Amino acid sequence: MVINTNLSAQSSANLLMQSSTQLSKSLARLSSGSKVVSPADDSAGLAVSMNIEAQMGRNTAAQNNLGNALSLNQTQDGYLQQVTNALNRMSELSIQSQDVTKSDSDRGLYQQEFHTLAQYVNNVATKEFNGVSLFDGGSLNVTVDSDANTFTMTGVDMTGANFTTLSTDSVGTTAGAITALGDVKTAISALAAARANIGANMEALTNYSNQLSTLNNNLSAANSQIMDVDVAQESTRYAKYNILVQSGTAMLAQANSLPQIALKLLQ
Repeated sequence: MVINTNLSAQSSANLLMQSSTQLSKSLARLSSGSKVVSPADDSAGLAVSMNIEAQMGRNTAAQNNLGNALSLNQTQDGYLQQVTNALNRMSELSIQSQDVTKSDSDRGLYQQEFHTLAQYVNNVATKEFNGVSLFDGGSLNVTVDSDANTFTMTGVDMTGANFTTLSTDSVGTTAGAITALGDVKTAISALAAARANIGANMEALTNYSNQLSTLNNNLSAANSQIMDVDVAQESTRYAKYNILVQSGTAMLAQANSLPQIALKLLQ
């Protein structure tokens, strides 16, 4: 029997320290809701989680880009809807001007309206969206994923002869009205193709955006498996280590009292 070295107390203290450490970790996990409180808990899992979170952030940024590109297309189509109305009216004026019962004075009034509408159509070609030209015909590359892959949006060109010719047409005469009608029909066909391209762009952008949304949901679920604590399981661990700490504390007290037995040999 020795007094200086209490092996039982040292062993109890060591076990109590381990239980206390596990209890602290369990408390940290329950309070934070995270399974990985420090890199030491799961270094590989933490690395995977960081990569997933970074990818999710890039996906969100790409989704914002797609949303802005979709807004640009919607703005384009909004302008072209009005241009469609203008061209439809110009085609009506071209036909009305060919009426044999109309006088030159009547045709002059038709020409005034026709010229005003032609100016409107040509003015639309100068419109911009946040400094980006809407109708110069240039294609735009939109980032569609976290790896910076791009989708090329087909541009809309309203600066070409299909539209600019209208400003020089005249329905002031029957012959001029016939020529103007041909030019308006050509412009309507070009406009229909342009709006079809815009529709295709919008459909593709929406699909890419939905794809990113689904991907982020899946990545979030995967990250949850790595990082989020199972409260039911962790609360069971907490109860276990809480009991071990209490019993370890009691046993350490008992172990510390063992050397006192040696006093009976000295009495």
